[in-house]
Amino acid sequence: MAAAMAVSRSLRSLLIRRVMAPTLPGLSLSLRPLSSIAQAAPRDAPDHNYESLRVTAAQKHILHVQLNRPEKRNAMNRAFWREMVECFNKIAQDPDCRAVVISGAGKLFTAGIDLMDMASEILQPQGDDVARTSWYLRSLISKYQETFSVIEKCPKPVIAAIHGACVGAGVDLITACDIRYCAQDAFFQVKEVDIGLAADVGTLQRLPKVIGNQSLVNELAFTCRKMMADEALGSGLVSRVFPDEVQMLDAAFTLAAEISTKSPVAVQSTKINLVYSRNHSVAEGLNYAATWNMSMLQTQDIVKSVQAAVEKKELKNVTFSKL
Repeated sequence: MAAAMAVSRSLRSLLIRRVMAPTLPGLSLSLRPLSSIAQAAPRDAPDHNYESLRVTAAQKHILHVQLNRPEKRNAMNRAFWREMVECFNKIAQDPDCRAVVISGAGKLFTAGIDLMDMASEILQPQGDDVARTSWYLRSLISKYQETFSVIEKCPKPVIAAIHGACVGAGVDLITACDIRYCAQDAFFQVKEVDIGLAADVGTLQRLPKVIGNQSLVNELAFTCRKMMADEALGSGLVSRVFPDEVQMLDAAFTLAAEISTKSPVAVQSTKINLVYSRNHSVAEGLNYAATWNMSMLQTQDIVKSVQAAVEKKELKNVTFSKL
């Protein structure tokens, strides 16, 4: 009881110090350098065996998902659209995972949809008449939409690390992620109009909310022009730009490591509430948060987090239960 009272007395001053503390732009963390992790041989994550993806355990509580068709410029074939759903559904249920980094193997992030592999499904749809063909196409499009929506639905924070080209469906993918970093050589291109269709798996719905500039979204979507890294940073599509892929990945894993030290109840609850509030009014978001926290506030993670701060103990040295 005495310990609980001490924690309670310290809570107000602790929260004030936390709010007023300056945020270091370089994320100067007392975690072991990620450059050593990048040099070590990655360990394949159990239960993640795919044709188009590679999933490795970057370090404790962090998974690295790579688009893994470098010889095809990480173009998204039929296997990819299926495997992304399987992969992120597993990650969502993985109690050991607290953060995810997604990147592209090889020289670029992704060239977008693999038209050679996907052409027959899209251009020669099944159906005996217009109604049945339309019904089939709607089902197919909805299935493809889930490939990226599953990232947004996953309660674990997902950090996109982009280098080189991020074209077409690549933009759909990264706009479903929670945080986006890129290398200086990155560029982004909403490419669908150039191949005769409107983007239909997330870009037109998420990009306006990500960058908050409808005029710029319209320009990018209508013209299919490239947005380079500096413009992406200025528009808010990415939050940081790095000189090269190595430094970008190092920063992405450092960020993931920082996130993974914190209460998984707090982090995952925060993501769920952020996504909900983006699509609802302030009043609806507040009501949802109140309903959510009427149970989540009963977690022992609050006591552990506050007590660690009172004792000047780093959160990485606090053991939070799996979630």
